Amino acid sequence: MKCRPFGPILLLLLGTVGLPACSGREVSPVTPLTSDLTIDLERYMGVWHVIANIPYFAENGKVASRDVYRLDADGNVDTQYVYRNGFGAPEKWMHSLGVVQPGGGAYWIVRLLWLIRADYLIIDIAPDYSWVLVGQPNRKLGWILARAPAMDDALYTMLLDRFRASGYDPARFRRVPQFAEQVGKPGFR
Repeated sequence: MKCRPFGPILLLLLGTVGLPACSGREVSPVTPLTSDLTIDLERYMGVWHVIANIPYFAENGKVASRDVYRLDADGNVDTQYVYRNGFGAPEKWMHSLGVVQPGGGAYWIVRLLWLIRADYLIIDIAPDYSWVLVGQPNRKLGWILARAPAMDDALYTMLLDRFRASGYDPARFRRVPQFAEQVGKPGFR
């Protein structure tokens, strides 16, 4: 693996300032999202595969991407974003730190090199922690993350509907190839 501390994660953090959120009702796209979720942080730690996102320059071209979360001794979330620039390319990674804020564990302030900060808020999560929806209050970016790298179409469609209920336009999402045979298929970037 090769560390790239100033790569896409920096650009991602620059573009993700805001407070995403969750609610079980339809939300106006102009109403900032909020969250009242309580997250079991120990259960949340581990590997989350990037199943889909709203495409933007920092993650474009990345395949087999995933976040790896680990609680540190201070209760912060040590994060590694692991990715490939193509299926034949070596894995690379970037590091950031999520400082968990009071109030249920759904809201973190993510810091990269102590220079950049971004808000991270969980919009929705499966009861068994098998998938999670992460977004932004302005709905510019969003992610579907899952414990497994493969997701069936029915579950994917249901999660897009949950994003719609939070005021997102599901047509903006594209699936991220986790397997070489997914490249170029409909709905994938």
